[in-house]
Amino acid sequence: MVGFLAAILLGTFFLSLPAATKSRTVTPLIDAFFTATTSICVTGLSTVVMAEQWSLFGQVVILFLIQFGGLGIVTFTTTILLVLGKRISLKERLLLQDAYNLDTLRGLVRITIRIIKGTLLVEGIGALFCCIRFVPQYGFWQGIWYAAFHSVSSFCNAGIDLFGSDSLISYRGDILVNLVTMALIILGGIGFPVWWEFLENVKEMRRKKRRNELVRFRPNLHFRIAVSMTAFLILSGALLTFLLEYNNPQTLKPLPFGEKLLASLFQSVTLRTAGFQTIPQQCFREGTSMIYLMIMFIGGSPSGTAGGIKTVTMVLVVATVISTVAGRSGTQVMRRKIAAKDVRKAFAVFGVGFGIMFVLVVALMVVEQADFLDSLYEMVSATATVGLSRNFTGSLSATGKVLVIVGMYLGRIGPITMALALNARHENARTAYPEGRVLVG
Repeated sequence: MVGFLAAILLGTFFLSLPAATKSRTVTPLIDAFFTATTSICVTGLSTVVMAEQWSLFGQVVILFLIQFGGLGIVTFTTTILLVLGKRISLKERLLLQDAYNLDTLRGLVRITIRIIKGTLLVEGIGALFCCIRFVPQYGFWQGIWYAAFHSVSSFCNAGIDLFGSDSLISYRGDILVNLVTMALIILGGIGFPVWWEFLENVKEMRRKKRRNELVRFRPNLHFRIAVSMTAFLILSGALLTFLLEYNNPQTLKPLPFGEKLLASLFQSVTLRTAGFQTIPQQCFREGTSMIYLMIMFIGGSPSGTAGGIKTVTMVLVVATVISTVAGRSGTQVMRRKIAAKDVRKAFAVFGVGFGIMFVLVVALMVVEQADFLDSLYEMVSATATVGLSRNFTGSLSATGKVLVIVGMYLGRIGPITMALALNARHENARTAYPEGRVLVG
């Protein structure tokens, strides 16, 4: 919590300098603070037009904040220590273990190096593909810069761009830009544990192939849940968007059939806490927007660059409800019984995340006296670090901006981190009380 806050304050300082703006004037403190927070928290909500407000220096600061926020303070700090040749202490290894949700301390430094290398490789490949479109359009140097910025922002699920107030609307029918952006969003949001599980399985399959043994892809349970839930949310979101908005004259109706499909798929992917848009969010029907709220609230997968309560959390919550109704002894997913501590953590993440969102939505509505759906969309987008808005962010008052900043910050550090940090009293784990029974339902 302190690390992210310190980075936000440092970013606010740099963005408050006259050199950070194209007009060489001082940006209002609240807007600099808001921009630093949305960058560190890889959200994408903005009170200013990024392309018009910030100079090259300001854009570099924002890009650095996005990369810092996407990787996370633990990974970033460990990388700095490795570059400086410092020894990674047991304390840092425990932080890494917690950040990556691992059960062992072995190989943590190697995993961190692989994450950094993998991140830079994927972002570099994404930038090369983006150069195909942006260099001819914006010129050599500016095109390269736009491509690099867009690639990092996409992979980190930040949703911040340099194309102006319309985001990617002008690229709505561009297959290259859409596919590259979606691929980067998914790869960043799927979570690093899925990466190395996939790579480990590929290595094992190659070894077995050389020995003429039976080759079979056998990922662990986390991999199967994260990938399956991600695919389900993307495909169902795209299908629902296509069906519900097909005849909406403000969204899909004027588009050719192929562009309808592409726009529907992109909308579903960007809801996974990315924040880019090819269709203005305020144009969608209210029923469609309510579905989007649920998808945004779930977000990406654990230990990735995306926000939300996470796909695995939602699967455990739903599976627990189904198992309880079915009369099973415990939570079961894909023919595996889930550990009770993981189930409790899932419900804690869900409950705290929903509670934070609910309180902040009510506060925002009281402060702004705004439309319910606009306020709800804004705050779910903030707490899930999505970055999509129904054209509401720019009209926020100073108090409203502070509330959204709080939402983005709490959403980025995670509900469990916040709850543990605020819980000063830790009850002795060995304390046991007599069992009590209550009526439920």
